[in-house]
Amino acid sequence: MTMTVPDAIERGRTLTVPALRAVVDRLHPRLRHVVAYHRGWVDAAGEPLPGGGGKLVRPALALLSAEAAGAPAEVGLPAAVAVELVHDFSLLHDDLMDGDTERRHRPTAWTVFGADGAILAGDALLGLATQVLLEVEGDAARRAALILGAGVQDLVRGQAEDLMFESRSDVTVADTLRMEDGKTGALLACSASLGAVLAGAGDEMVDALAEYGSRLGTAFQLIDDLLGIWGDPAVTGKPVLSDLRSRKKSVPVVVALEAGGAAAEELRAFLVGTGESSEAELAHIAELVEQAGGRDWTTAEADRQLKACENVLRSLSMPAAVEAELLALARFVTERDR
Repeated sequence: MTMTVPDAIERGRTLTVPALRAVVDRLHPRLRHVVAYHRGWVDAAGEPLPGGGGKLVRPALALLSAEAAGAPAEVGLPAAVAVELVHDFSLLHDDLMDGDTERRHRPTAWTVFGADGAILAGDALLGLATQVLLEVEGDAARRAALILGAGVQDLVRGQAEDLMFESRSDVTVADTLRMEDGKTGALLACSASLGAVLAGAGDEMVDALAEYGSRLGTAFQLIDDLLGIWGDPAVTGKPVLSDLRSRKKSVPVVVALEAGGAAAEELRAFLVGTGESSEAELAHIAELVEQAGGRDWTTAEADRQLKACENVLRSLSMPAAVEAELLALARFVTERDR
């Protein structure tokens, strides 16, 4: 299924990319090259490439957040840049920690520039994100920086739990959902609320927009879990059955484990195994996960979280056009060929 890209994404890209490039230009040339390559702006030799930069969902949310509070989208631009910088920080480090060698159909930054280059570039982006917010005049900037800082702590907690789960045999569905709420939901909560913070919105609106973002983040990650097993590499940019190949305890897998029975026992034995698995074995494990209900449960939970997003938005007073764009954006990021 091919979805129409929401206007908010295109508008967000138009506003955010020039500002993002200007901020990245502040970096040391070596680190600037790493970031520009990671974003798809240049190739490994530093030669410019057309397009690049991903969908920029998080900046689009930040700009809509400002508009939800009655301000022009431009008021949310520092937040849009900040959340995208944090997102890139997390991806640069995650690719290294997970040993991923491909992102968006090309080698990951750490495989090109080394682990040290990816780590330092990520560190630099995290520092820039806070700096960009604090360069805005007024108390709202400090409030936004504090919220972003707390969001980063939740993001790091989620990533730490994800790594810990690799060696745990007692991971539950509740554990996995809590981990994903931090790893993905925290930054989307910031994205959906920081524009409103910079616009001077009250706590009720900021908190509700953060809940919308958090719910959207959970739904997004659940769909990502589905794609990690059953996704088309043309959509995911990763090899087929990638999460099973790395024996990741994603939500569909943990749901299948909790279901019990022979399928769960065979799946458990696979997860504690070592070595390379054949394509046939991985396909068989995917079938076990599906037979045990992992795919259906994850799909239903993603739909439930998306419905919760819609309910939160409809409880708020905001321009109808902005509400419609936030709903369209939520559907866009959760209906990725699952």
